[in-house]
Amino acid sequence: MAFTGYAWASLQGLVNGLNYADVINPQSGGDQPADGARDILMVGLDSRTDAQGNPLSPQLLAQLHAGEADGELNTDSLIFVHIPNDGSKAVAISLPRDSYVNIPGFGEHKINSAYPRAMLQARKDLQQQGVTDPKELDVKANQAGAKELITTVEALTGSTIDNYAAINLLGFSEITQAIGGVDVCLNNNVDDSYSGAKFTKGVHTISGVQALEFVRQRHGLPRGDLDRVVRQQVFMAGMARKVLSAGTLTNPGKLNALIDAIKKSVVLNQNWDIFSFAQQMKGLTGGQLEFRTIPVENVAYKTPSDGDAIKVDPQAVKMFVQGLAGPQPGQQAGQQEQAPPANDANKGTTVDVRNASGRTGLAASVSKQLTGKGFTAGDTANATSRKTTVIWVPSGGEDSGNAVADALGTKATVQEDKSVGAGHVMVFLGSDYQPSADNAGSGAPAGSANAPASTPAPPPAAGDDQKPITADGVPCVN
Repeated sequence: MAFTGYAWASLQGLVNGLNYADVINPQSGGDQPADGARDILMVGLDSRTDAQGNPLSPQLLAQLHAGEADGELNTDSLIFVHIPNDGSKAVAISLPRDSYVNIPGFGEHKINSAYPRAMLQARKDLQQQGVTDPKELDVKANQAGAKELITTVEALTGSTIDNYAAINLLGFSEITQAIGGVDVCLNNNVDDSYSGAKFTKGVHTISGVQALEFVRQRHGLPRGDLDRVVRQQVFMAGMARKVLSAGTLTNPGKLNALIDAIKKSVVLNQNWDIFSFAQQMKGLTGGQLEFRTIPVENVAYKTPSDGDAIKVDPQAVKMFVQGLAGPQPGQQAGQQEQAPPANDANKGTTVDVRNASGRTGLAASVSKQLTGKGFTAGDTANATSRKTTVIWVPSGGEDSGNAVADALGTKATVQEDKSVGAGHVMVFLGSDYQPSADNAGSGAPAGSANAPASTPAPPPAAGDDQKPITADGVPCVN
């Protein structure tokens, strides 16, 4: 949006008309993340009101196939987005809405009930305090719900949420229309009376009500809610591809329609600097955005009071998220240990890291690990896939290379290469790279010795046997 004066002026108009909520603790998150990376919680709300708290009409709710209101507002979709500051891939991690987790202050329940439990309690408290205005009750109760949900997600993932964005049913429908629809592909014909989804197999361009039907269907799908998560991921990938394309951001009509839809339906946390965020995102391409799902243990877990849910291991989830997003600065989550004292002798060595393993975010986490041991951080980037880890050094730099190898706990080959400058070491992380136990939490993927030897490796993420979804292409799904 920063590319043209018109787009910049439109962005200014968007910022002036956005809806903000006081839901992020400035001491823990906010618009200046401690590590420069940004962790965002994106929420899809099954809401019967707009972003200003105004109720949607019965006619509009019927058009959106919203169904009967049961007195609760649920979070239909939860996505944890990590945007690194080193140019590596951004990752969006889905948290299935029926995941059975600890909700601080309320005990163990499905994660999608964190918001409504806190919201209903806050509404009751406000009414007892004498608040009667329906709009004020709605806005303040929703803020309490969002805060509880953020706290729950932070406890589950071990990461601090820097920003929060929520969208309701109406907004989702209108935003998809504003960008001209999203391309999706189905493996089979579907006809679901619950969501209203009725599609033939193959590729479709969908928007509005059809888009809602596509992302909300779970009945009749082979894996139920997990297949719905995949639906949401491919749709979000398609939406990102469309919005990041020049055809949307440089088209005045589409841009105005998109901004109008966002104003009506999206709520962001206070103090989110959208201008700086746009600058951070403008170089992102479809292939640099990857969608994953947290590990799950049992998709038909019988709970004591909440019916069937999805059982997850909180420790496995922390390890998985930190493997993709990297550990939090100054935070000890999961099996993460205190970093050993930095070695001042290492400061004279600048380490450049190349990720040739195919595992998202590994270069950044390894660079951070080496910095913690006294080395000077160089640049990080992806490299052509390779099986074995190797360390390149300049002429006479073998001792520095061995010091880096020792710090990483790897027996990688150290070899001289003329392309490496004096005072530098270049590490190529192959698919064989496994952090040692004392480097647990260094950002390696789940199941790759990311914990002490006594800790069992976590299960794979849901659907992790498949290639991760990216915003580059249109994969066919159930």
